[in-house]
Amino acid sequence: MRKLVVILPTYNEEKNILRLIEGIFANEKKLPNWEIHVIVVDSNSPDQTQSIVLALIEKYPKLHLLRTKKEGLGKAYVQGFTSALERLNPYLIFEMDADMSHNPKEIPHFVHKIEQGADFVIGSRYMKGGSIPKNWPIQRKIYSTAANLYVRFAFMKLRITDWTSGYRAIKSWLIKNAISQVKDYSGYVFQVALLDFAVKNKSHIEEVPIQFVDRIHGKSKINSFQYIIQTLFYVLFHSSFIKYAMVGLIGFTIDFGISYIGIEKLALQVWIATLISTEISIISNFFLNNFWSFSHKKLDHSMKSYVPNFLKFNLVSSGSIVIQTVGVQLLTMFFGRKFWYIYKVCIIAFIIIPYSYILYNKFIWKDR
Repeated sequence: MRKLVVILPTYNEEKNILRLIEGIFANEKKLPNWEIHVIVVDSNSPDQTQSIVLALIEKYPKLHLLRTKKEGLGKAYVQGFTSALERLNPYLIFEMDADMSHNPKEIPHFVHKIEQGADFVIGSRYMKGGSIPKNWPIQRKIYSTAANLYVRFAFMKLRITDWTSGYRAIKSWLIKNAISQVKDYSGYVFQVALLDFAVKNKSHIEEVPIQFVDRIHGKSKINSFQYIIQTLFYVLFHSSFIKYAMVGLIGFTIDFGISYIGIEKLALQVWIATLISTEISIISNFFLNNFWSFSHKKLDHSMKSYVPNFLKFNLVSSGSIVIQTVGVQLLTMFFGRKFWYIYKVCIIAFIIIPYSYILYNKFIWKDR
């Protein structure tokens, strides 16, 4: 029989915790091949949350209480994960809100995906069949939707529809490997960091639709402004695509500068100046991308790795040279030489950047 543990971080949830725990253990009949445990990680709630949990332990011996300091959601989860791994050795660990926003009746849907081979299952509010509360203020809807879309597009992982969901089922081996990498994220951005780790380590990720409901009792603990700022900075520092775009900006500066000197100062033909400037920027981009943008899958430090991949990089990038050279030359022929720099900017932004990112990932910095 496999063992699953549901981690419930709590702070002042006396009006929700009883119904939630009863709902979780009600799944025992639906999951006869699973042994269900619950760890309540309470951050010194001044209300009756701990007293209620202690009373319930007599009825549910697989219910556990872990008392911690109030240090944020991420810290609570890390302590809950650590306790579960050390004391219970589970096969599967659930993350779940303790305010009844997540329906415990949906737990079997997550387990079914795990049994089919998934390593990480997300309860998605944004896939077909999922939903967010209709009564949410428009401001909260915008915050939630915008934050999720920002992460999806910044990480260029569009298949995952809900990066910020707090309802998840994760195999314990993945949690064990992730703890050292995510333990320093104390707030809600912890959820993004954990999923980012799973994606970069090629975990099998699936989603199930959930109907997220607003809490009836108590107050939400999330600070929306703080969460958005933390998420913004996390993505800026960890997104390969954002880094790649910044490297592209550096390459563009080099490219533009050399083109300007060649065309405006040396009176070179447009196609010659464009050819030279593009190749120099490609060389710069290769090294910056290898050591920064794609540092999590950078090339081996050997000539046997660098030389063929550098040649391959140039071969892939030759498309950029052809596209830019032909594109700029044609546009100057039809619309005049005066606005050559506008043509160049548009070609780089809308054609070269997406074209190069896709091909570099496919042929140079391939997933291992």
